[in-house]
Amino acid sequence: MASKFTELAIDCADPRGLARFWCSVLDYEVRDEDEGEGIVTIGSPAVPEGRNRPGPVPPTLTFARVPEGKTVKNRLHLDVNPTDRDQGEEVRRLLGLGARHADVGQTGEESWVTLADPEGNEFCVLASRHP
Repeated sequence: MASKFTELAIDCADPRGLARFWCSVLDYEVRDEDEGEGIVTIGSPAVPEGRNRPGPVPPTLTFARVPEGKTVKNRLHLDVNPTDRDQGEEVRRLLGLGARHADVGQTGEESWVTLADPEGNEFCVLASRHP
């Protein structure tokens, strides 16, 4: 059997704040918080962790406090798909949560919208692919 993608670790200045943002974006919940270490892990409330599950599982996101700030465009980013509204409505919702538009060299012809979370990590809101 191959490995499964189960977790994405994200360095940040404010793990609790960034976890709140992504919980709202993904309808996740806080799974674990270690204030002393500055680490917060969030995950889907609908699906338990995948250690004993043979199929795909929604990955958890772990936010870890680091002293340095983000300085360049992400080499890895999340793509999200609206599930109950169109792309424009979802972009407006995410902007209301604290996201902002991000310029990473788009041409204006893309079918996705590039945003950045409150700490500047880029992510895309897709229009045509659905889970």
